[in-house]
Amino acid sequence: MAWLGTHGDPLGDPHAAPKGSSVVEGAREALLSWGWYYANQKYSHLRLKCQATPKPFYRSKLWWSGMVLMGIGETGNFAAYGFAPVMVIAPLGSTAVLGSAVISVLYLKEHIKSEGILGGTVTIAGAFLLVAFAPLVTQEPDAIKIQTDLVSWEFLIYAIIGIIAFCILLYFYKRREIKHIVILLTMVALLASMTIISVKAVAAMITLSVEGNMQLTYLIFYLMFILMVVTCVFQMKFLNQAMKLYDAGEVILINYMFFTISAILAGGIFYQEFADTGLLNGFMFFFGCLLSFVGVFILTRNRDKECLTSLYIDHGHIPGKKMEQKIQPESNGLSYGSLFNESNPVKTQS
Repeated sequence: MAWLGTHGDPLGDPHAAPKGSSVVEGAREALLSWGWYYANQKYSHLRLKCQATPKPFYRSKLWWSGMVLMGIGETGNFAAYGFAPVMVIAPLGSTAVLGSAVISVLYLKEHIKSEGILGGTVTIAGAFLLVAFAPLVTQEPDAIKIQTDLVSWEFLIYAIIGIIAFCILLYFYKRREIKHIVILLTMVALLASMTIISVKAVAAMITLSVEGNMQLTYLIFYLMFILMVVTCVFQMKFLNQAMKLYDAGEVILINYMFFTISAILAGGIFYQEFADTGLLNGFMFFFGCLLSFVGVFILTRNRDKECLTSLYIDHGHIPGKKMEQKIQPESNGLSYGSLFNESNPVKTQS
């Protein structure tokens, strides 16, 4: 890809946590600020690799600073659901892709290409239209309204269709062992729709409680909280599986599209966020979504297709290190190359 770094640790750091080793690792890959985490992870691992005596990544101040910033960002993302419509917050996840691209240029020294500039411009234009023509929702959902909406016929039909579709896909995934990317990410999107509904409900009830209208005494608050946690855990499980089997750029694009569509459906059906939306505003809003999809596609389409164009690997590509040694390819042996040192030449085996 033009701006983004590759998935995981490109240097094969032995101290790095294994991919998919825990639910926390899965959460890092799926939440909206995943791009910021990967950019910081790659930069911190590169810095650690340059040290004479490499230390575990969890002892790096840079790595922890990235984790703290990611936590702050996710807290703000959660709080936003208490103030803004669902169908506005979810599509703006495209800004995380753009943000990670900027970080990759500033800290990972990746080159800016024309397609990266085009993708960033289209993404910004889509985000502007999303905010400018977003539905105006003035009613804050409280515990009583959420209880009423849970038993409305619109939501019951939506929930039944979603459960049936999820069970069918789960059957093909488990019994038939069909692990196609569309099946995996459709299950993620179906779970995400329930996650979005519960996150919005929990955030709104907490916001109302802080403002003086206590909502935490209602049972529905804790039911929604449990639903949020359970759907998040299983959502991370299937998303982790997709990240293991398919290219990161492909997963990012499809997951962003499916997640956005599920968020719009959830907001429109459960919270009636399209109730007072005019035809022009609705058209421009969906056009903004389309531009965001196109922008993310341009930014991620070459993510895992970059190849090494140089005839050697040098330390000049590592931030903060000067080019002092080179690994030259050897044509007369099975080794990858020789690490030339004026005083002590060392052979580097593949």
